[in-house]
Amino acid sequence: MAVKENLRPGGRSARVQASVHKAVRELLAAMNRAEVTIPMIAVKAGVTPSTIYRRWGDLQELLADVAVERLRPDMQPVDTGNGQADLQAWAEQYAEEMSSGPGREMIRDVLAAQAGVNACKCAEYTRQQIDVIAGRAKARGAAFPDVDLVMDQVVAPIMYRILFGDVPDTTRVRDLVTRVMSTTD
Repeated sequence: MAVKENLRPGGRSARVQASVHKAVRELLAAMNRAEVTIPMIAVKAGVTPSTIYRRWGDLQELLADVAVERLRPDMQPVDTGNGQADLQAWAEQYAEEMSSGPGREMIRDVLAAQAGVNACKCAEYTRQQIDVIAGRAKARGAAFPDVDLVMDQVVAPIMYRILFGDVPDTTRVRDLVTRVMSTTD
């Protein structure tokens, strides 16, 4: 079941979502993820379990929705005055955050959901961050690779290593950025 968007932004739907998300975050902070249930979340959020089932379908979809909200960037990428340096700083921070314990848990929650909606949202958040970096570089008259190329040659290898291998170290991330930036020469 796909997560439904807020039907009435700022209304009851938004309040329910905020309350349920807060309850999930608090329960996950206090106890083992395997012990968390929808009835527990409902009690803590002050809603009925049927409200949660109706909106999210199951626990995994709810966990994915909470993870996506936590993965949403809360600030613009750093502006160093140089496109490559901006991408470098962003990629290092991205790799560090995504490979952290909480980052890995959020990735697992998003990918474990049946609907691919949340994974698409995460990819879009990443694309938007790279778009900002690219836009600044181009506004300064500097060459910058296509955003899809950055997604394929920087983001994808970082995520692959986080999911299936070792944490990508700073040297590896720098090499990825240097390689993709060399395509603009």
